[in-house]
Amino acid sequence: MDLVVLTIAFLVILLGAELFTNGIEWFGRKLELAEGAVGSVLAAVGTALPETMIPIIAILFAGTGAGHSAEAVGIGAILGAPFMLSTLAMFVTGMGVRHWRTRRPTGTRMSVDTVVLVHDIRYFVVAYALAIAAAFLPPELSFAKPMVAVVLLLIYARYVKGHFDADAGDDSADLAPLRFHRLDRRGRRHDPDVPRLRIVNLQVLFALACIVGGAYLFVGAVQHIASVLGVSEILLALVIAPIATELPEKFNSLIWVRQGKDTLAMGNITGAMVFQSAIPTVVALLFAADSWRITEDSWLAFLSAGMAFVAVAAVFLPMWRRARVDGRSLLVGGMVYLVYLGIVLLSLIGILPVG
Repeated sequence: MDLVVLTIAFLVILLGAELFTNGIEWFGRKLELAEGAVGSVLAAVGTALPETMIPIIAILFAGTGAGHSAEAVGIGAILGAPFMLSTLAMFVTGMGVRHWRTRRPTGTRMSVDTVVLVHDIRYFVVAYALAIAAAFLPPELSFAKPMVAVVLLLIYARYVKGHFDADAGDDSADLAPLRFHRLDRRGRRHDPDVPRLRIVNLQVLFALACIVGGAYLFVGAVQHIASVLGVSEILLALVIAPIATELPEKFNSLIWVRQGKDTLAMGNITGAMVFQSAIPTVVALLFAADSWRITEDSWLAFLSAGMAFVAVAAVFLPMWRRARVDGRSLLVGGMVYLVYLGIVLLSLIGILPVG
């Protein structure tokens, strides 16, 4: 039964991803937004919301009986999201580039706006480094964590403003027709090619509902399977939950890679990294400050943050030096992910101390 639910969830997510990528591009065109704002802000935040709610709910409702255990799961999920995005999501995107290289005009070389990606990565490194640094504060300086949270909010606000202030490019001519436009008879009579904004909004909201609903079904099935198999809550929080919540929604990036819209594809990931490094960590700093610190019980979760920085350096430093990125360079994220997964498994079988 769980496998049937997983299959249905994947199909619903795929439908939502197809409608969302199509709708969000038209939304950006209607508002005359730059490609970076569409991919790194609108698409990234829209698809990051479902998985963001899981750790937030775990932390905010920790006092209703779950206690410290729920907070630990929430912290693990918050740290797992940027790690998964910087490793496995990059790897899957790179595999998509290689798979569709014969139908892509640039082959395995990605046609990306490196200015957009460098902008995203700079903000991610600053915000995430600041959030992780707060975990090293001694207990007597815990009062500083709310101040860090405020700074993170200001950083993300500035990040969003930077994207929305950018000039829109002239790359909207190749947009596929809006899927819901054919359902709008009045709109098609007025303009057979350009949909009305209300229909664009309707498609985007419907797509997000599909993604959220599909992700909810998917996560529920994965958690039930993990429970039946007796999987550790550590493995669930650090590995399984981030994969179950983040990876399915990155079908958006695969769709854009297939279409050759690489800035949107990569911005969907890097923008989500910035969002996950700032907004969920604010919740942890404000409502689970005592758990947001590096101890013998949490070192394994916070190690994922260090591995995320390693993956980012391995993928984006060459891009920054060469001002271009090749799909093959994204595959290094898979190797970093496997190294961390090996450390987690060694901890679970007792060779390394469990965090």
